[in-house]
Amino acid sequence: MKQELAHIALVVRDYDEALAFYCGKLNFELVEDTYQPEQDKRWVVIRPPGSTGASLLIAKASKPEQEAFIGNQAGGRVFLFLATDDFERDYDTMRTKDINFIRPKTVHDYGTVAVFEDLYGNLWDLVQFADR
Repeated sequence: MKQELAHIALVVRDYDEALAFYCGKLNFELVEDTYQPEQDKRWVVIRPPGSTGASLLIAKASKPEQEAFIGNQAGGRVFLFLATDDFERDYDTMRTKDINFIRPKTVHDYGTVAVFEDLYGNLWDLVQFADR
């Protein structure tokens, strides 16, 4: 049931650290934050700004567990998309919040994109798709 709430799980070291980054710096919306004492589990689901369908489940793991998980991904990193309807607004806002853009803004046939890195080493495409 809970897994249906999220399309992907982000493996993090600390829930509060992750929430401060994604909700505080990237303006993600907190969808659910519940603790289940019988299973000693915390379910945290966040949603990208402006999204009605996509959501992410935050899953806590120790640093060695996290590194093992990320190491199994393509190129040792997880690649994710953050779609926007106003690229310049979000790009400028993120830069003022010290988001590390490892690839600057470029314009392609499919839209405008810049690549940033989150605090867990995941790579994100901030993208505004071109109108077709």
